[in-house]
Amino acid sequence: MPTVYVSRRIPDEGLKLLEARGHHVVVSPHDRVLTKEELVAAIREHRPEALLCQLTDRVDGDVLDAGKPNLRIVANYAVGMDNVNLVAAKARGIVVTNTPGVLTDAVAEHTVALMFALARRIPEADRYAKSGRYQGWDPFLFLGMELKGKTLGIIGLGRIGFGVAERCVKGMGMRVRYSDPKTNPDFERELGGQFRSLDDLLRESDVVSIHVPLLPSTRHLINADRLGRMKPTALLVNTSRGPIVDEAALLDALESKKIAGAALDVFECEPSIVCRPDDHLRLKALPNVILTPHIASATHEARQAMSRLAAENILAVLDGREPPNIVR
Repeated sequence: MPTVYVSRRIPDEGLKLLEARGHHVVVSPHDRVLTKEELVAAIREHRPEALLCQLTDRVDGDVLDAGKPNLRIVANYAVGMDNVNLVAAKARGIVVTNTPGVLTDAVAEHTVALMFALARRIPEADRYAKSGRYQGWDPFLFLGMELKGKTLGIIGLGRIGFGVAERCVKGMGMRVRYSDPKTNPDFERELGGQFRSLDDLLRESDVVSIHVPLLPSTRHLINADRLGRMKPTALLVNTSRGPIVDEAALLDALESKKIAGAALDVFECEPSIVCRPDDHLRLKALPNVILTPHIASATHEARQAMSRLAAENILAVLDGREPPNIVR
C-alpha cells in the first residue's frame, strides 16, 4: 500500500480520493509550517511514495534525499514553484507537480476586490465609521477613484492575469495594457489589450496588478526606479509573490506619495509582514495600504479543487502515468 505524506492539513476531497484508491494517507499532526528538520524526519519515518507539500515547505535536496528510495512525486499544493528545487528533483528522478487553473477565478476575484477596496478607500471608511467619528454626509469625505475608463496594467499575462483583465474590461470598462515575455494576439483581439514594455506600462497605468512567478529575474522587479515611473495617482496590487516588490522601496514610495496606494496579499519576508522590524510602525501609519494574509485563493471551491488536483497528480504517477500538471 503506497504511502502519501501530507505536510499540513488541507481540505479533504483529494485525501478521500487517495484513500478510496487504497493509498495510506498520513497527515502531519502539526497544523502549522514544519521546520526543515521536522519535514525530513517525517519523510524518513513514513517513507512515502508521494509528498503532498505546501508553498511554505522548502523542498530541497536534503528533503528529497530523505525520501530515498521510495519517493516518486512531490505534489505542490500551489501554483508557484519557488519553494521546490526543481533541478534537484529532476536529478533524482522525482516528478514535481502543481495545481494551476483551479484557483484562477478565486485569485482574480480577490485581486479585483483589492482594487475596489483601494480605489474607494473602503477599509479606511470602515474604520472611520466604526470608530464613531462619522457625523454626517460630507462632500469631501473619503473621495476615491472610479475605475471605469481607467487604464489597468497587467504584469504577467498567465491565466490569472487574463482573468483579472477580463473582469476589469468587461465588468468595469477599463482599458488594459500588458507586459509579458510574449505577445498574446487572442487577448488583444478579445479584450483590446495592448502590449507594452514594463516601463511604458508603469507610466501609462492607473492600476498595476502583478501576476508573474517568483524567479531570479523577477525578484525586486518592482523596485525604487520602477515605482518612480508610476503616476502619483496610481495604485499597485500584488497577489503573486512578495519578493517581486522591493518592500523598502514601496514603503518609501507610499510615504513620499510617489504612488497613491498599494494592496498586498503577499509579502517579501513571509510570514513576517515586513522584513525590517522598524517598518511595521511605518506600514501601520499608512492609510493608503491594504494588507490581506495570503488569502487570494482562499475559497472553499478553490481549495477543495486544489486538493483534488494534487491527488490526481499523485494517482497518475503512482499508476505509472504522466500527471496532468507536471512541472518541467
